[in-house]
Amino acid sequence: MIRFLSIMLCCWLGLGLQAHAGDNAVPPVDFNRDVRPIFNQHCVACHGGVKQAGGLSFVYSDSVLDLIDPGSWEDSYLLERVLLPVDDDEHMPPIEHGRALNEAEIDVLKRWIDGGGEWGKHWAYVVPELGELPESETDDWSRTRTDRFVLEKMNQHGLSPQVEAAPEKWLRRASLDLTGLPPTPDQVDGFLALVRRDGEDAYRAATEDLLASPAFGERWASVWLDVIRYADSRGLGLDGRRTIWQFRDWVIRAFNDDMPYDAFTVRQLAGDLLPDRTLDDLLATACHRTTQTNEEGGTDDETFRTEAVMDRVNTTWQAWQGLSFGCVQCHSHPYDPIEHKEYYEFLAFFNNTADSDLGNDLPTLAVPADPDQYDLAFQLDQQADALWRAEWQLARELIKDDQNWKPISDLQLSTNNNTRVVAETVDGTEEYQTTGTVQTKTRVHINARIDDSIDQISALRFTGFPKDQQQALIDSEWGFIVSHLTAKLVATDGTETAIEFQKVISDEPDPLLDPDESLNAKSSRGFGPYSRIHHPRTAAFLADPPVAVQPGDRLDVEIVFNDVELGAFPLIAHRGRISLSNSAGFTDWLTDPARVAARDQIAELRGQRSKIRSISTPILLERYPDFARPSRVFDRGNQMTKTDPVDPAIPKFLAPSSGEASAAESESSLTRLDMARWLVSPENPLTARVAVNRFWAQLFGTGIVETQEDFGIAGAPPTHPELLDDLAVRFRTEMGWSVKTLLRELVLSATYRQSGQADPQRLQADPSGQWLSRGPRDRLPAETIRDQALFIAGLLSEKRFGPPVHPPLPEGVWKPFQGGDKWATVGKDHPDRYRRTIYTYTKRTIPYPMMASFDAPSREFCSVRRLPSNTPIQALMTLNDATFVEAAEAFADRMIAAGDDIQAQLRYGFRLATCRVPEDAEADAISELYHSVLKLEDGEKPDVHAAMTTVASVLLNLDEVLTK
Repeated sequence: MIRFLSIMLCCWLGLGLQAHAGDNAVPPVDFNRDVRPIFNQHCVACHGGVKQAGGLSFVYSDSVLDLIDPGSWEDSYLLERVLLPVDDDEHMPPIEHGRALNEAEIDVLKRWIDGGGEWGKHWAYVVPELGELPESETDDWSRTRTDRFVLEKMNQHGLSPQVEAAPEKWLRRASLDLTGLPPTPDQVDGFLALVRRDGEDAYRAATEDLLASPAFGERWASVWLDVIRYADSRGLGLDGRRTIWQFRDWVIRAFNDDMPYDAFTVRQLAGDLLPDRTLDDLLATACHRTTQTNEEGGTDDETFRTEAVMDRVNTTWQAWQGLSFGCVQCHSHPYDPIEHKEYYEFLAFFNNTADSDLGNDLPTLAVPADPDQYDLAFQLDQQADALWRAEWQLARELIKDDQNWKPISDLQLSTNNNTRVVAETVDGTEEYQTTGTVQTKTRVHINARIDDSIDQISALRFTGFPKDQQQALIDSEWGFIVSHLTAKLVATDGTETAIEFQKVISDEPDPLLDPDESLNAKSSRGFGPYSRIHHPRTAAFLADPPVAVQPGDRLDVEIVFNDVELGAFPLIAHRGRISLSNSAGFTDWLTDPARVAARDQIAELRGQRSKIRSISTPILLERYPDFARPSRVFDRGNQMTKTDPVDPAIPKFLAPSSGEASAAESESSLTRLDMARWLVSPENPLTARVAVNRFWAQLFGTGIVETQEDFGIAGAPPTHPELLDDLAVRFRTEMGWSVKTLLRELVLSATYRQSGQADPQRLQADPSGQWLSRGPRDRLPAETIRDQALFIAGLLSEKRFGPPVHPPLPEGVWKPFQGGDKWATVGKDHPDRYRRTIYTYTKRTIPYPMMASFDAPSREFCSVRRLPSNTPIQALMTLNDATFVEAAEAFADRMIAAGDDIQAQLRYGFRLATCRVPEDAEADAISELYHSVLKLEDGEKPDVHAAMTTVASVLLNLDEVLTK
């Protein structure tokens, strides 16, 4: 018995000691939390993504794991160098690069290695999973799943929720957040009555009304237009106007229609490649035509086109992935495992679009002014395009068959100016070549022998080549435009017979410029690779009727190159070949009744389409596959030094594994559409997280990840990682990517409904509000500050969509580089003077002062968050800007019209501005202000309107009004 008790006592003591030891045990090492910061602080400066001294990088796992012996820190070379004396030449880190690791850091590395030395993937690169819902027996506060996660964090930091905000406070906050406008007094009264009657249901009903408001799209579109760097001007150089406002309207409609975020993504990035695309999908691709272009004369359009493509790459990663991918343009990423080559593999997704850095914004889409006509317009386009492609294909088969063609020979050349041309034989065929500098408006005249087998001329084929075909695949050359081409036969007796060309068939079905313009002597446009050339380009000029050729006849051709780009670059084919055909197939194509009927039907359809009033809007379109633009790595980011060719690919650190079924299974065939679909696939760990975080930040003032622009290793860690992942997964799955569903949950949460007041204890424990122990209280966005003032004043126009407007500007602000770019402000009686701010003309080089004063970006580049400031200029703006002065005057009129009693007028004005009834002290203060202004010298008539305008201005500038 004694032996048994002794054993039990020992067991009890052992368990007690073990439990006691467990209470004080050092927590296990977490690679991301404990180890990676040590590497980032002490190692990556010399062994990172940019500089990899000794071939070692602490960014990539394989490189570091070669230095350790998992399970034994004593045998690990990594620590061997760290533990050397500080003055030893081989000590790491070298003393000139900073302090040595301290004991705590060395202990972390030892325990990490002894624990197996596993390399942890950065949290943002791990596919998110639903969080385990925190349990609490005493939780009577949480209203939503979100609140459970928030409450757990509060408790961990010794905090408790703040009291709930008054119903009218919540309604104003939610209304400003969801629609960018405050509620009216009638809406507040109706809501308070519903709260008394229905309780919680009143909040849900009010939220539904706000989400259904047309103002919802206008408010949230502003956020996205910052991200996607939308502007109504081109930027750079002259910063001329760009007609792209139809895209802004598309974004507004997308938010109002609650377009799922995955469709919102795919349509903007690759709507032109969708198999069942609509006109709306094509318009969506204007997202990446908001890049800057340089219209300045003498600039190289390929340089700035490439800059625009890089901007598309960087913006895509910043907007959808929250990563600083632009770093990889010049070198591998300093912190994140993204290699230099991978930047250009991703760039290849965007490098084959048809646009250039030119002033005409081609390619453009004729977007109907009335959205109700989108479907009709697109049906007409589709029918005409399908008929034309069938006709084009028939003609193209004839043109591609070299057996139908015979080259001319014995070239006798001349030009009309100082451009010099010579005849050269290349691969057995004679061609003309320019030498030296070419001159604008050059006409190349060719007199040549006709092959003996040609007894009639039914078609002439012109082929233009780059000067250096191999080099042009690396660095494109300026293209050419055949502005006009004429040909005639010259008999041995000098008799001339003109060849009448009826149609020009290009080597691509839908070129940017109409090839038939080459038959118009008054036009400078026509067939040609516009504006750069990588590959030889061919067009056939079809004759009707065919012209008979007699023995000894010679061909006389004149090719006119009249087009000039950017004021300095003549678009001339530096090498050209001509072949002739006597095939009856071309004549049949021109004259066969079925073919004629098809072309007549095309003309009729396009005639109907032209009657639909439309606005040309720049969009993305992929180049014809036969003339795909090749992509290469730029050595150290210098586009003048191209190295290895690359195919489109997803960076390996995010690419799906080879065993997963995805678009990545065949990288060589990946398209921009594959890339867009990958972004919103379940395999992508970032897209949903980044989106949820952005919407959260708009409501709560800061994101769960504060650095909205950087989810990478150098960014801030999430304050509520489980909540972020939980929301991200649910946003993608059960919410079906619905933005309105996400926002509905957040504004109805207990977290959002807290009062914004903060007591000293709460401020000390949670100074920045990151633990959400109080409701959001932040200054309103620039657009909302202006729109709210106009709304309170009763001036805000309800007109939606359409071209940008020009509200009043301070004198001297508007000094554009282009004299024709006018800021035409309409009178006070015109609604365009008081449209919502989202419709204001956005010029990059001259930002609208109201927006610039309140931290809005210039829209030159992607901007995912506005860093708030507090400057005297902001106060001066809301006190003195013409719009705010007019708003104060109109607000005064509203108060005066509210009744005969002055106190009632003042109380009504206070309630209009703040959405609540003033307290007695507040009512006394505004009454005193009113009467102090009203007091005048003896004999002067009191100016009631001036006194009320002063009160109105003060109310519009209250801190409570300018914040939510």
